[in-house]
Amino acid sequence: MSESKPRLKRPVENVRAELLADPDTQRIAKSVGMELAAYVELVLDYAQHPEKEPVLQVVPDEILKQSGYEPASIEEVGEFFLGAARGELGLGPPPAYYSGFESKPAPGAGKPSLRGDENQPQVEVDEETRKALLKHVPRGPDRL
Repeated sequence: MSESKPRLKRPVENVRAELLADPDTQRIAKSVGMELAAYVELVLDYAQHPEKEPVLQVVPDEILKQSGYEPASIEEVGEFFLGAARGELGLGPPPAYYSGFESKPAPGAGKPSLRGDENQPQVEVDEETRKALLKHVPRGPDRL
């Protein structure tokens, strides 16, 4: 027997108004590079259709390079997932957006928590554990 995911129990208009006014929603939309209204509509679409799966596009490195993007290395991807495990979103503008004259933001500043544990201490991972976790990141044939 399959479990059905819960649907919205409140009127969509009320939820939309709450999301548009919520500072966390505004911060998340900004951090993922979306307009607030578009982000809220995307959230509402998934809330109204819980069976809908998120879209994930996999693009070969060559196509990314041709489009002007520098693909992340296996180590960078591993660090991203380790950061996510620590509650850091790991998203932000590309380095080209910075001039080098900006002051360094506090660690985690502007990054929304996906776990809701903002006031809890960060989990420290020692170098040995970090390396052990990185060993579980699958390696493609072209990145050995």
